[in-house]
Amino acid sequence: MVSGTRRPASWWLPRTVVALRVRVFEKVNGDRVVTLPNATHGPEVFERVYAHPAANGRSAGAGLSDLFWYWLAPGPEVHQEHLEPGARYDEVAATTRRILAGSSAALAEAAGRAVADVLDTLPGTRISLVRLRDLLMPAWAAFAYELVFRRPCPPHARDLITAHADDVISALKCTGLRHPRRRARLTAYLRERIAAGEVPHRLPASLTPAEQALYLQGTFFNTAVVQLSEATAHVLLALARHPRVQRRLWERPDDDRYLARVIDETLRLYPLFGIAHRITTDEVPLDDTTVLPAGSVVCFSYPDYQATGHERPDEFDPDRWSEPAARKVRYIPFGVAANRPCPAWRVSPIVLRVAVREVLRRFRLDSTASHTRSNPHRAPCLLIPRGLSPGRRRLETMRRFVRLRDGVEDVTRGVRQLVLGTVMVLHARRLRLAARYFDEPGPGRCPVAHHGGSHGSNETTENKESNG
Repeated sequence: MVSGTRRPASWWLPRTVVALRVRVFEKVNGDRVVTLPNATHGPEVFERVYAHPAANGRSAGAGLSDLFWYWLAPGPEVHQEHLEPGARYDEVAATTRRILAGSSAALAEAAGRAVADVLDTLPGTRISLVRLRDLLMPAWAAFAYELVFRRPCPPHARDLITAHADDVISALKCTGLRHPRRRARLTAYLRERIAAGEVPHRLPASLTPAEQALYLQGTFFNTAVVQLSEATAHVLLALARHPRVQRRLWERPDDDRYLARVIDETLRLYPLFGIAHRITTDEVPLDDTTVLPAGSVVCFSYPDYQATGHERPDEFDPDRWSEPAARKVRYIPFGVAANRPCPAWRVSPIVLRVAVREVLRRFRLDSTASHTRSNPHRAPCLLIPRGLSPGRRRLETMRRFVRLRDGVEDVTRGVRQLVLGTVMVLHARRLRLAARYFDEPGPGRCPVAHHGGSHGSNETTENKESNG
């Protein structure tokens, strides 16, 4: 809560919803699941198990995979983060690295242009009340399009990408149901572009043209757009709630070190990944007496891990990173190098810095909304144009409105998340997308050689039975 404000009676509900969702992640697979770190096995065990070569399974054999495939459809079977290890994954990962390659200057320029185009739509003579994630998602949609197609993003494509990414993240946060037809419109668009030879990159040869479209959709126009939107919203909301930090950035716009500390502290306190799961493909030692058998699901809790090793871990303090020793503490914003780190680990900090500077150059930020890692309210914020001096009474009225609306939405949204989350978990368990994919006979069920067929039937089932 904002310092000096009173907790609403419903303050416990968002935390309860998040806790229940974590319990769902832990239990949906059955009994063979362990979450790290925990009361018995601390951060050192988290690090060792996460980096173990046998903690490399991604989808096969876990009930939790059915849930994630359901949320990420279409194309979870070719999404880079859900491919099993092997030659196919290696080829897809190499393609992603090539598409993300580029000079820092070119990446910064593209990001700045995309963010500026969105900010240009806001009035410069009055305060705007926005949801930061919604405001910036079209910018990152345009940025991702330019990465893939090496040309400016047309408005129609930006709308398709934004609608798809918003639908995916809303379903993942259980604030809305899935809309497969909305997602399918982007798939059709990408298939047309690939067929027309408009993608200048060499796409994975092990994927059919239809799968290549699903790979681009899942990796770049889902994960990349969603994660950049969430990260930017978290950083800006943190600045809106900490005016001293915001003022320092505004007064020293070229201070790269301090901006890097702000971003590091934001991603430490509000990591983009909540639970990352891996499936053991062989025995993994948990401690001197306990071994995880092959097929166990290990859930790695980023918030719990990144809260260890820090003084006052719940406090937002960018200055904690000013000490060289701070770099040795537990902080993995992009995963661990030994186990599928985020491929955008180099790109993301570059473009985040550009986006934050572009917003601060134009606006002062203010928010009395709560700030949690899951960010289900999409980061409500007041944007006050630079040079505008709003009346104190009007500004306080707007701040009270944001606080009141946020408290009311916490209650209504929490109930909606519980209801919709239950509906989608049950629906996912009925469809069994991942389990069916790996159970069906044929060359596609091994980790490296699927060449189409199965997913079409799964998506048809989804369209017939979808809740949207």
